[in-house]
Amino acid sequence: MLKRQTEGSVICTSCGVLVGVNDDTCYNCGRRNPGLWGYGPALRRLGHDLGFVPVVMGGTITLYALSLLLSGTNIQGFLSPSTEILFLLGASGAVPVFTFDRWWTVLTAGWLHAGVLHIFFNVMWIRQLAPAVADLYGAGRMIIIYTASGVAGFTASSVAGLYLAGIPLIGGALFSVGASAPIFGLLGALVHYGRRTGHSHAGQAGLQYALFLGLFGLIFPGVDNWAHAGGFAGGYLASLVLDPLKKERIDHLALALGCLVLTLVALIASFVTALPVLMQ
Repeated sequence: MLKRQTEGSVICTSCGVLVGVNDDTCYNCGRRNPGLWGYGPALRRLGHDLGFVPVVMGGTITLYALSLLLSGTNIQGFLSPSTEILFLLGASGAVPVFTFDRWWTVLTAGWLHAGVLHIFFNVMWIRQLAPAVADLYGAGRMIIIYTASGVAGFTASSVAGLYLAGIPLIGGALFSVGASAPIFGLLGALVHYGRRTGHSHAGQAGLQYALFLGLFGLIFPGVDNWAHAGGFAGGYLASLVLDPLKKERIDHLALALGCLVLTLVALIASFVTALPVLMQ
């Protein structure tokens, strides 16, 4: 699938002009290794998002199915996995992070969901927003924004759950899961893109969606508003650092790969470390 091209011309992964597969820099935009060492054509076949959307959709659906299977007879209404199983697989929040020192769950909680409607709507938002952000920032930077937003959102939720537990709307979460935090991060990236580039349509769309979903969270109980707010702030700040007016670089792709590897390691760590606790 990722067959390397060793000769001929390829399309620069930044500006789209033809360059030699072994060229050190693109003559048009100056990008280093524009053919990605011959793997550029294979990566382009994965799409503008480098296959991230199918990966995150497939991963979240698989983990949701696994959480239902492991829950057994403890499945709750609307096909909700048990809290114990979500804890096992990497739920975040004040209890996992501060009581059990499972700090890495800020990476994993965004891949877990608490019910069939929860995962359905989040997967639809990912399918809509992630390719759009990838078109504006590049696939690597989109993955970085997605990961950073999840970390920021669940960190904010966990801290608020520790110090503000029990306060309606602003109390944070003792346990928290869902892709809403990184989704709000993608919206934050759209808002920053509009302000940075002057493309008001993208910025206004991102802000309108964020306000609508934020209002939804304030009206309906059980919504982790701190994760939403933290995710939006994380996405905005990450996009501020990554600057959409600059071309995506090789190190962005390397960092994106690192984000995915860290998330996978964190998911494995969640299961391995929680299993003895649940078997007591």
